Amino acid sequence: MLGSSSAALIGLLFVATSLHLAEISNEDVFRLRAEFTTLILVSTLLDATAILVPQPMRVLGVALLVVEFWGLSFPLTLLSRVLKIPGKRGRGGVSFHRAGFFIAGYCVGIVGAAAVAAGSEWGMYCVTISYASLLIASIWNGWKIMEGIGRDERKRAKVK
Repeated sequence: MLGSSSAALIGLLFVATSLHLAEISNEDVFRLRAEFTTLILVSTLLDATAILVPQPMRVLGVALLVVEFWGLSFPLTLLSRVLKIPGKRGRGGVSFHRAGFFIAGYCVGIVGAAAVAAGSEWGMYCVTISYASLLIASIWNGWKIMEGIGRDERKRAKVK
């Protein structure tokens, strides 16, 4: 179920992005957030794929650890890039709360994946919590991008 959700959200993000391609490609913050939200959703899809592949639990744990650490690099890289952009706050810009939520989600996933790699099945609960949190944060992120674009469109309409 979660893998299907990730795939569906990736598709919806592509549709929403293509409908507002000019606004997103011309605004660094929107472009970076759309790019990294897509990558985060890809990481959740990879988690789901690893979980569905028949394999020993320890191997699954190692595969999940690789994906979780790879995924953790996304919000960290996004923050470092966005902080260099002037006027980054507001208009769907950077939010340290959202970034913290993504980072926390991946950290919970790392703990769970490490537990699974060590042979503890309870780690899958942490992986599931991480996965669901990342999906929720991705939806939240997508909404904030569209909200920022909507504000820009309203401002341009008032100027005309």
